[in-house]
Amino acid sequence: SHPQVMICVPSGVTEVEKRAVIDAAKVAGARDAFVIEEPYAAAIGAGLPVMDPTGSMVVDIGGGTTDVATISLGGIVSSRSIRVAGDKFDEAIINHLRQNFNLLIGERTAEAMKIQIGSASVEKAKDIDGMTVRGRDLLSGLPKTIEISATDIASAIHENVLDIITAIKETLEETSPEIAADVIDHGIVLTGGGALLKHLPDVISDETKVPVFI
Repeated sequence: SHPQVMICVPSGVTEVEKRAVIDAAKVAGARDAFVIEEPYAAAIGAGLPVMDPTGSMVVDIGGGTTDVATISLGGIVSSRSIRVAGDKFDEAIINHLRQNFNLLIGERTAEAMKIQIGSASVEKAKDIDGMTVRGRDLLSGLPKTIEISATDIASAIHENVLDIITAIKETLEETSPEIAADVIDHGIVLTGGGALLKHLPDVISDETKVPVFI
């Protein structure tokens, strides 16, 4: 039997793009297909009162995109989708080690570093122990092992963290005063794998003056 399919799409996709996703699902064998915007699905998953007249804000930091949205009365009020998320963090770590240590590492190593010692705060990263990393020396072409500090990783991803904070601020600025007041009362909910980056809730809260929860 052909299943019914619900597909998540980034916030801000066009009707044409939604139609293309639905058509692709039907070609793949779905009896019926529906699309739901990622931050709305994330808000439901986080247990937010999406149908209530009060406003909620969700920030979904995935692999490819970060989706920011304010939600009220069963719909998205304002949203932003930026191509800065977990994959960009990994890319920034790879570039940082290449440029500053002449060390070439792969995506898996970069992700392991992000998970183990990654921090959204250059200041707070000083309290995190560094880690030993293996890669290829770009000068000799030979394997090389070095010690990398958490501060190095925090510096590498700092610009990406600022991009996410900017998207949150811009979404709040586009939201009506009433809903913005609700968000200030109830806080911002972070979801997605990227939300687990150490100190990210603190940094976002410091910058937006809004409480942040995971």
